[in-house]
Amino acid sequence: MPELPEVEVVRRGLADHVTGRRVTSVQVLHPRSVRRQDGGAVEFGERLSGQVLRAVRRRGKYLWAELGEDGPEAALLAHLGMSGQLLVQPAERLDELHLRIRVRFDDDGPELRFVDQRTFGGLTVVDVTGPDALPVPVAHIGRDPMDPAFDAEAAVGGLRRRRTGVKRALLDQTLVSGIGNIYADESLWRAKLHYERPTATLTRPEGRRLLAAATEVMGEALEAGGTSFDALYVDVNGDAGYFDRALAVYGQEDRPCPRCGTPVRRAPFMNRSSYWCPTCQPRPRRRHP
Repeated sequence: MPELPEVEVVRRGLADHVTGRRVTSVQVLHPRSVRRQDGGAVEFGERLSGQVLRAVRRRGKYLWAELGEDGPEAALLAHLGMSGQLLVQPAERLDELHLRIRVRFDDDGPELRFVDQRTFGGLTVVDVTGPDALPVPVAHIGRDPMDPAFDAEAAVGGLRRRRTGVKRALLDQTLVSGIGNIYADESLWRAKLHYERPTATLTRPEGRRLLAAATEVMGEALEAGGTSFDALYVDVNGDAGYFDRALAVYGQEDRPCPRCGTPVRRAPFMNRSSYWCPTCQPRPRRRHP
């Protein structure tokens, strides 16, 4: 699934192309893409039609556009899932094979299209809450390391209070958002920490080093347009990122570690995989049960 850098790439593209535009029509071509909307396609279209798309925002891996003329009254929340794409396309361009939702604007400019091959993602119009006008489904999500308001010391304390392995804690979006499987492995490699290291044994300097590594690696990925392993992860123009060329350990099983040359290892982890260097990231003597 897309992580913070990939979602931020999409957010920037949407901000350039849809901010300030008024929706005139909404076409839902697959009901699964609006299944999170209580009233389905009818409610989705009614709540979105006539709205002005204001600022496009992100928290961690969650993306939305504020709706309303004078202030955020609601939000168009995007769930990209495994294969969701938000594309800005000229109206005359042929429909994509897996086009699920089409949004047209009153300036007759490019359309906003939601394309989703596997239909795990979708769009929803939701209410907002709190002083930051967060979409209700996102209100519990923590800030990410690239957020100017991110409190690194509080996050380090939260990591150390968990009673689990450090990678599991790093993937907890209520604690630190935006980090998924790819960037967790890359951050742990940079910080020289094994993914099974018990959080209770982390020192504060180690916690700071880990979060600094996460910020660094996601910043580099953002500059490269994100990590695209296939044609499913693209920006609003359909272009893929290329940070996969710079990955140190993720997906690099049996290849030499860029730091010490030891072959990278892989192990099952939460129905996914973890990649690490056994020399740079020695397995802890005591694991969390």
